[in-house]
Amino acid sequence: MLIVAKIFIVLVAVLHFYFLWLEMFAWTTKAKKVFRKFPEDLFEPTKTLAANQGLYNGFLAAGLIWSLLIQDSQWQMYVALFFLSCVAIAGIYGALTASKKIFMVQALPALLGIVLLLLSHFL
Repeated sequence: MLIVAKIFIVLVAVLHFYFLWLEMFAWTTKAKKVFRKFPEDLFEPTKTLAANQGLYNGFLAAGLIWSLLIQDSQWQMYVALFFLSCVAIAGIYGALTASKKIFMVQALPALLGIVLLLLSHFL
């Protein structure tokens, strides 16, 4: 169970590194294909805002990777739970305010990671 939880942690981290790249470095190119409902004329004016958002996604990814490198199993779990919770909360907020798809892409994998971590700890 713990191995599956760690796979979800890696999955969520990879997704957030992708979000970092998309929002910081590909906002005016590749992001247009991902965010189809966003008006095309707003990509250039919002480039700095998207980069800021991407940076935050990078911090979440870095925290998740860091959690996997911690030697103490209890401390590792606490750090992973913190960062997965941050991702889940951001995903739920995004689903409520921007697009329901955000729940499936961002919040659900994080919530599954939380459940798997807790099950591995208590079983």
